Amino acid sequence: MSLFLEKTVSAVRLMRIELGGAFADLLNEKGKGSGDNEMGYVERTLGFRTRDLEDRDLRLVTDVVGGTVRWRRFLDHLILSLCHDENTFTRMEPLLLQILRIGFYEIVKLEMPSYAVVDENVRLAKIALRPGAGNMVNGILRKLVLLKETNSLPLPKLEGDDRAQARALATLYSHPVLAHFVLFKWMVRRWTKYLGREEAIKLMMWNNSDPNFSLRANCARGFSRAELVSRLQSLKVPHELSPHLDDFVRIRTGMQAVIQAGLLKEGLCSVQDESAGLVVSIVDPQPGESIVDCCAAPGGKTLFMASCLSGQGMISAIDINEGRLRILGDTAKLHKADGVITTVHADLRVFADNNPVKFDKVLLDAPCSGLGVLSKRADLRWNRRLEDMEQLKVLQDELLDAASMLVKPGGVLVYSTCSIDVEENEERVAAFLQRHQEFCIDSVDRYVSPDFVTEHGFYSSSPVKHSLDGAFAARLVHS
Repeated sequence: MSLFLEKTVSAVRLMRIELGGAFADLLNEKGKGSGDNEMGYVERTLGFRTRDLEDRDLRLVTDVVGGTVRWRRFLDHLILSLCHDENTFTRMEPLLLQILRIGFYEIVKLEMPSYAVVDENVRLAKIALRPGAGNMVNGILRKLVLLKETNSLPLPKLEGDDRAQARALATLYSHPVLAHFVLFKWMVRRWTKYLGREEAIKLMMWNNSDPNFSLRANCARGFSRAELVSRLQSLKVPHELSPHLDDFVRIRTGMQAVIQAGLLKEGLCSVQDESAGLVVSIVDPQPGESIVDCCAAPGGKTLFMASCLSGQGMISAIDINEGRLRILGDTAKLHKADGVITTVHADLRVFADNNPVKFDKVLLDAPCSGLGVLSKRADLRWNRRLEDMEQLKVLQDELLDAASMLVKPGGVLVYSTCSIDVEENEERVAAFLQRHQEFCIDSVDRYVSPDFVTEHGFYSSSPVKHSLDGAFAARLVHS
């Protein structure tokens, strides 16, 4: 793959991410942002077309785009420092800024050959914009190369009061710091205060790292983990067995090979983080049970629970998003799990009010901030506002109240999130228990390793401690 093609596609994808049209991490084979569509976006954005992406190109583009998005705040700090004045940076054309971000990321973080990065970025700026833009890119990148070679990059210093040090940390480790990103500025200060600086730095470094993935063998299709391992070996994809879950295999690289081999398309396995799989372990689905998955789409936990039922029992998969629910239904057929899964398009709060049926187990995997999955969702940190958190807490309370109405006496309600924030997790459970004294905490220690069990009997996975996505779950029993 030529550097020019990589930069062209990466710059356009970065433009789409900032405008809300794509995700930074590409897993799907044919979906939004795939190779089939990519050059169409390039042609519409830049006015010219180059050769189509091949499958092997996707990994490199995804790596560059994901890394550039994660390190955006740090890269912008360097770019601003090397501009003539602040106005040059603030008035910079969006495409020109993306080209510079890519160049800075490749030189500073990937340590690619400087001369090649400079030449190809200048070439792209001249073709996509104009000769003067290429000259600007040339001047700024050459300044960067000189500063890097002399080990004199303009980095912020960790000094001053707590606020100033949090700001410096947020820049060095590229977490939002501007006024309208109050939530994440607060989070950096909170992490520093409650975790300590070193642990906070480790967490931010995890958020900036290339994501690790786990695959779950689909036993409902009669496809065992041993068979999945055999296929990975034949594909020469490095892997290791999950120490926590029997059906899971970890991979660091080789996702494109897995996709191209058709393992996902054939329904033989799913991409699912072990932190999510452990939530299913806490639900502990058993053959013959009736279960509700309250916010089911896209359906990873639904499908895993269905595979545990061995064809006996029922899962009602509820979601307010009809399109995502339709995809869940199609995937259930692919995974041979449609016999036990019924999709229900509804707002949970309305469904609970109008549904007299009670269930053995209810899973509420609630909408949340996603603070535990910032490694996989590279763009997510830039899209949250303080008001989002407040609105989410209200929604989580409403959904918990609704979910509780579906639990039969003696039944189980599991509340889970992919957040590491106490306000979305422990505090929501505490508030719920004050409103619903008919429920009590059932410790998760019978279902997961003690390493994941908090002092209050909840489940918590930590990116720093466990090298998994951050997640939380509480198991509550209806008296």
